[in-house]
Amino acid sequence: MKNRRTFFKQTSILTAGAIAAPLLNLNARTPTVSDESIYLIGPQKGYSPHVGSLLSMMTMMRAWVVNQVEDLTVKELDFQLDDKSNSIGAMLMHLASTERYYQLNTFEDMEWGAWEDDEKIMSEWQVGMALGENARKEIKGNKIDFYLKKLEEVREATKKGFAERDDEWLMKSAPFFGDEPTNNYCKWFHVCEHESNHNGQIKFLKKRFK
Repeated sequence: MKNRRTFFKQTSILTAGAIAAPLLNLNARTPTVSDESIYLIGPQKGYSPHVGSLLSMMTMMRAWVVNQVEDLTVKELDFQLDDKSNSIGAMLMHLASTERYYQLNTFEDMEWGAWEDDEKIMSEWQVGMALGENARKEIKGNKIDFYLKKLEEVREATKKGFAERDDEWLMKSAPFFGDEPTNNYCKWFHVCEHESNHNGQIKFLKKRFK
C-alpha cells in the first residue's frame, strides 16, 4: 500500500511537471498568430503568451455572440419565453456586467462584492449582473447598438488590462470558487465559458420568437 501511494505521488509530480513545461516554454520568444481570423487561437501581438491566447478564445466567443444578435429587433431583444425567463437583451447586459465585475476583482484586486458600496458601479451594472425580476422590468426597450456598445466598452477595458499584465499575473491564485485555490487564468476562462453558456440560451430563445 505504501509503495502504491508513493507511485501515485511520484506520477502526479511528473505529470504536473510535464504540463508546466510547455507553459514555461511559451515565455521564450513565442510566435504570435495572425489576427486575420477569429479561428486562429494562440498568442497575440502586444500580450504575453498565455494572456494573448486567452484573449483569442474570448474574441472568438464574442464574435459568435455578436453574430447571433446583431440583426435582432427591439421586440426580439425584449422577448421572454415566460415570466421567469430572461430576455436576450438582459443576457447581453449580464455578459457585460460579469466581465466588468471580473475586471474589478482581478485588475483592481477588489474582493468579490466589495463594490457594493459604490453607488455608481452598482447603478450601472448590478441589475444586469443579478438578472431576475428587476432585469425583466428595467432592461428593455433598447436597440441592439445599446448592448453592443456596452459589450465593446468592457472588452476594450479588458484588452487594456491584459496588455498591462503578464503570464505570472495570469497564474496568480487565491481562494475564490467555494474557497478553492483559483488563478486569474481560471477566472477569465470562466468569463469566456460563461459567455458560451448564454450564447446557447440566446440560440434557444431565437427559435421560439412569437
